[in-house]
Amino acid sequence: MTHEFPLNPLLPSLPAAPSGARLLVTAAELRAHGVTPAQAGARCRPGGTWQRLLPGVYLLRQGAPTGEERLHAALLYASRRETAAAPQERPEATAVPAQPRRDDPLHADAVVTGLAALALRNFASAPALSLLDTVDVLVPRARRARSTGCARVVRTARMPVPDLVSGVPVAPVGRAVADAVAHLPEDAGPFAVRRLFTEAVHDGHCEPSALLRELRRARLTGRPRVAEAMEVLVSEGRAAAEERLYRMAWEHGLPDPVWNVELRMPEGPSLGAVDAYWPERGIAVELDAPGDIGKRERLERLGVTVVRVPRVRLATPQGMEHQAALIRTALTAAGHDRPAPLLVLPR
Repeated sequence: MTHEFPLNPLLPSLPAAPSGARLLVTAAELRAHGVTPAQAGARCRPGGTWQRLLPGVYLLRQGAPTGEERLHAALLYASRRETAAAPQERPEATAVPAQPRRDDPLHADAVVTGLAALALRNFASAPALSLLDTVDVLVPRARRARSTGCARVVRTARMPVPDLVSGVPVAPVGRAVADAVAHLPEDAGPFAVRRLFTEAVHDGHCEPSALLRELRRARLTGRPRVAEAMEVLVSEGRAAAEERLYRMAWEHGLPDPVWNVELRMPEGPSLGAVDAYWPERGIAVELDAPGDIGKRERLERLGVTVVRVPRVRLATPQGMEHQAALIRTALTAAGHDRPAPLLVLPR
């Protein structure tokens, strides 16, 4: 039996794509390979070898699509610059491939967000891709794409600069968590939100301030379950940063300081709290110091050097190494001049 076109005419010549997208193709790509809409439709009939997964997106096999295939199909669908009208309704002169820019995903016109983005990052608090029926995809507000099937299209005026995760353009963690919270089922209580916040912040995926900023921009902070969970952003953020500070000091061989102390003049007022202090050298470390210039000036007049360590700099091994080098330099430069005697009290 002969066929009007090969059984698998596309696989050898399609652009390189992540593994989950190898059996997916757009209607525009089919046309570029000489496959007409009628031929594609014939392949998708009962007993055929293909299926139409989303408007203009075909899966070149039968059977239930995997989570990865649903994700890549949603991205292909949302990334199309043409409308989902039937190909024959458009002039042939404009029939050009409209797949996502796989060669330049950081400039993609569609970005995966929400629970699917967190699943790609292996968040334990997010369901696996195989369990997600819907994939959230951000597109510019001017686009006319609509949600359908497994693709939930979120039109936005704030397209993020995406990260590249497993070959997929993915929203930064703060944005992805905020979008996930916005679409959680009504019966999901504050515990589900708290789990997302805890993992995002405690595991160093994003700073509490970045997540809070995204929640405010999305106008989510007034929702009861979000408000109840927001205390996590403060407590988990500081706990995680302190843990990384301890690890940095140990791994990079810094002398042991006293941790989490309040400095006070003998029989005088408090000079403020610091996260680490080397009394013999007069070196103090503050995590994300809030900018109390008066406090810093008072300490420095007494011979105490304050080193500010941004929490985000402790999120990577390279950042830890750099911050450890700065503290070691301050300890060395302090010499042997002892600072004014201060009371060192537990915070």
